[in-house]
Amino acid sequence: MPKTTISVIKADVGSYPGHSRTHPKLLEKATRMLKEQEGKLLIDSFVTHCGDDLELIMTHTRGEDNVEIHKLAWEVFMECTKIAREMKLYGAGQDMLADAFSGNVKGMGPGVAEMEFEERGSDPVLVFMADKTEPGAWNFYLYKIFADPFSNPGLVIDPTMHEGFVFEVHDVIDKRVVEFKTPEESYSLLAYIGAPSRYVVKAVRRKDGVIAASTSTQRLNLMAGRYVGKDDPVMIVRAQSGLPSVGEVIDPFTIPTIVAGWMRGSHHGPFMPVGLPDANCARFDGPPRVICLGFQVCNGKLIGPADMFDDPSYDRVRDRCNEIADVLRAMGPFEPHRLSLEEMEYTTLPIVEKTLKNRWKPLPE
Repeated sequence: MPKTTISVIKADVGSYPGHSRTHPKLLEKATRMLKEQEGKLLIDSFVTHCGDDLELIMTHTRGEDNVEIHKLAWEVFMECTKIAREMKLYGAGQDMLADAFSGNVKGMGPGVAEMEFEERGSDPVLVFMADKTEPGAWNFYLYKIFADPFSNPGLVIDPTMHEGFVFEVHDVIDKRVVEFKTPEESYSLLAYIGAPSRYVVKAVRRKDGVIAASTSTQRLNLMAGRYVGKDDPVMIVRAQSGLPSVGEVIDPFTIPTIVAGWMRGSHHGPFMPVGLPDANCARFDGPPRVICLGFQVCNGKLIGPADMFDDPSYDRVRDRCNEIADVLRAMGPFEPHRLSLEEMEYTTLPIVEKTLKNRWKPLPE
């Protein structure tokens, strides 16, 4: 049997009201277009949203970076953009940085995470989708899942994981890539991924080459040269049978982290895990949030989904995220609630600074 590929491709093609949620008509259109390709380009598909982002989950046998799969996603987003414009939805087509498809949606606006693998006897797959944050938001959790024995006891007691994992890290500023082996290079890994605005974990593999996790690393502001919306990343994680269990994968999300994004992509905020019914950003266009849908993959078919964070065991982290949001919001325009000046370079702040440039005078000697 050929290898199975899961492609998760997302874009903000318009939302209502403002930046809060995806309209049902867009979800319906995307679902119909993907269903028409099942048995042709696709084996299976599932369409959902996280906040204002339209999320396409597709399975096929064409491998990663396939032109036809990426073209299909592009066509879905363009058709949904037309509907969004007809309805005057907010930010219609904001993630679509080109007018025509050029062979691969990477670099054209949409976020992409893909994974090709040979199916095991049982293959649980978790798809994480975030809104109002950047790709580096996954760094902390991927380290906890695949390199921290206090989070993942399988690293200690499961012989198939005991040798550790390999982290592929991308420098999204200088366009470089490096790999670190854990546990032996854990400190070197942390030296980089602790700066998530620049260094992003792209993939995690077991040392025998088995793929375990794949993320999107697209940075919209770097591609466009200006602020056009936050990146809102996606991630695919395989679980069980020589990889972390489902519980070991999602347990780190009980820890409230602070990520960049939130209002106007210009503020730090708590990363809140929520069920799909709560994947609608409201307060200050946020706070940043993450959903997780779980599937069993069977001959390319998606059995599911299970809404993994729609569970009372995550109520406490949601409460803590709200407390953190209160503390940060009280700071208003002051850092560290507002991002550092370096990170604000691609927001609208430089326009304001330009109008005040001639007001400054040299300090006297």
